[in-house]
Amino acid sequence: MCQVTEFTSIDCGGTSNYTDPNTRLAWISDNGVIRHGNPVEVENPDENLPQYQRRRDFPIDNKKYCYTLSTDERRRYLVRATFLYGSSVEQDTYPKFQLYLDATKWSTVTVLDASRVYIKEMIIRAPSQSIDVCLCCATTGSPFISTLELRPLNLSMYATDFEDEFYLEVAARVNFGALTKEAIRYPDDPYDRIWDSDLDKRQNYLVGEAPGTERINTMKNIDTNTREYPPIKVMQTAVEGTKGTISYRLNLEDFPANARAYAYFAEIEDLGVNETRKFRMEQPYIPDYSNAVVNIAENANGSYTLYEPSYMNVTLNFVLSFAFVKTRDSTRGPLLNAIEISKYVEIGPKTEGQDGKTPILVCLLFNQSFSPCKAYKFIIVPV
Repeated sequence: MCQVTEFTSIDCGGTSNYTDPNTRLAWISDNGVIRHGNPVEVENPDENLPQYQRRRDFPIDNKKYCYTLSTDERRRYLVRATFLYGSSVEQDTYPKFQLYLDATKWSTVTVLDASRVYIKEMIIRAPSQSIDVCLCCATTGSPFISTLELRPLNLSMYATDFEDEFYLEVAARVNFGALTKEAIRYPDDPYDRIWDSDLDKRQNYLVGEAPGTERINTMKNIDTNTREYPPIKVMQTAVEGTKGTISYRLNLEDFPANARAYAYFAEIEDLGVNETRKFRMEQPYIPDYSNAVVNIAENANGSYTLYEPSYMNVTLNFVLSFAFVKTRDSTRGPLLNAIEISKYVEIGPKTEGQDGKTPILVCLLFNQSFSPCKAYKFIIVPV
């Protein structure tokens, strides 16, 4: 399991170091050590989220503005960048710009709602002892960033057959049957993944719910000691298709694409002696998987134990419709605790110019007593 002292948490544009009152994680400010970009106070921020009080804006020019984060070569990490524009001035042009990880185009950040926190996550196996997270190429507005986070993962987590050629860009991570609209993350998830609540209703997100879908939960402990270690709190809730079907529809940003998909199941009800719960995935139809019958208690070797089938490489559309349907001999409807979908992003080769870039700010090493990160520096290079 990772240690909190290995977490990197940077408040971009923040004024001081602090401990987040919600997660108890230590954050550092880039204020005073970055000569480029301007800290901007965010209008109408959520006072309970100190890292979103300000953002850092960068110039509109032909340069990449990069944060360099220290990594252990070939270790897997979750890299997360977040963006809250926050301005409500009507004449403001909302920004649209590019986000890069080293030479790999990560995503296009397009702000459509000033009050929304846009979250970009990438799962990587570190190619060297550091990575660069860069902003550039604005077509409207100025590039900006609110936070930058680096979270080390357990050795077994998110391994693929293609990780030397592809990163995994997280497209969806959903907690079904959630008790509140709040996302689950650290400390409930020791790796600080963000599990969105299925109660967080927004446009084109988890629509088309099947009739008879009911929410169930348990306080019993769930054995999640498998490859991906989803948090127990996520596995303690689920949705059940009491009329025989679970179905949803959601949009996947930057799709169609090849993806790695995970389904997380745990039987969290005490079934009677003559009760069974068997079902198949009918949508999307994937020949090697759709014909397989899921019997959670049997697949997981007991109730209250995680079963996590994964789909190593599937092609998914921008609009994902999925459905689980009970078999004819099943007495109970299908059950779903969580899903996770990530897009394969081809790793771009580093150029000679990137390998030889010169840092314009010294590398900062932090005392382990505070230890929000091992090290980071800030650089600027031509695009």
